[in-house]
Amino acid sequence: MGVTEAEPVELADERPSAAGLAAPERGPVPMIGGTERPAAGPSVVLDGVHVSFPIYNSAGRSLRHHIMGASTGGRVGADSQQRVVVEALSDISFTLSHGDRVGLIGHNGAGKTTLLRVIAGIYAPWKGRVQVSGRVAPLFDVSLGIDMESTGYENIRLRGLYLGLTRAQIEARLGQIADFTDLGPFLHMPVRTYSAGMLARLAFSVSTSIEPEILLLDEGIAAGDAAFMEKANKRLHEFVEEAGILVFASHSDPLIRAFCNKALLLERGRIIRAGSVDEVLAGRG
Repeated sequence: MGVTEAEPVELADERPSAAGLAAPERGPVPMIGGTERPAAGPSVVLDGVHVSFPIYNSAGRSLRHHIMGASTGGRVGADSQQRVVVEALSDISFTLSHGDRVGLIGHNGAGKTTLLRVIAGIYAPWKGRVQVSGRVAPLFDVSLGIDMESTGYENIRLRGLYLGLTRAQIEARLGQIADFTDLGPFLHMPVRTYSAGMLARLAFSVSTSIEPEILLLDEGIAAGDAAFMEKANKRLHEFVEEAGILVFASHSDPLIRAFCNKALLLERGRIIRAGSVDEVLAGRG
């Protein structure tokens, strides 16, 4: 089955400086919206990507269609086996290369988190091509790589392996990661005993201990109390600066302007606008 290529969109490199976040020097910005082969370095290519989720036991389809259409960003349809499916992403095509900082904009359910999960390799498309080159640091779901029955220390090792670290690298960084969590003796306890804030601290500390080439970030990542948040924000700014590629899902225009030089506007699983941050925000309607 053929793949439809989206029309390439030329983007200007517009990245305003933000407090604590200096804009690095970069060359010409690559295209987004097309599927050109990227230059050497980290890259993300999505070509005609479709992601659907089947809805089983779908008796009363008209009611389910109404409910799902209102509560999700995807479109409700049927697959070849006549199962009800939610089309979470539809015909997504773009190419990202080193230096790209892309903001994902859209209402809840528009497909932002699903797109992050596709890039992270958590969801596989039923149609289209996904090609990711470079170490991916997913910082959008604290549950990734976490075993609730294992201790904090055990989960540092597990999540480190999930992020691509070797056992030797994990052991070399274990003390530094543990200190950053501020969890102390709780690291010897099962994670199921943790509060949501404690779990976020643990996941954040491990995820930001690697050298990211491709950083997938959601503004909803929370890290606990005010004192820890101040420390976490400082590390997050450094982490973003080190990343070759940033894909950032956010509802905040100021954050998008501070972190990103490009933007994609998603609506019901489709890209409806792509361009510079100013262009996309201005045309959002």
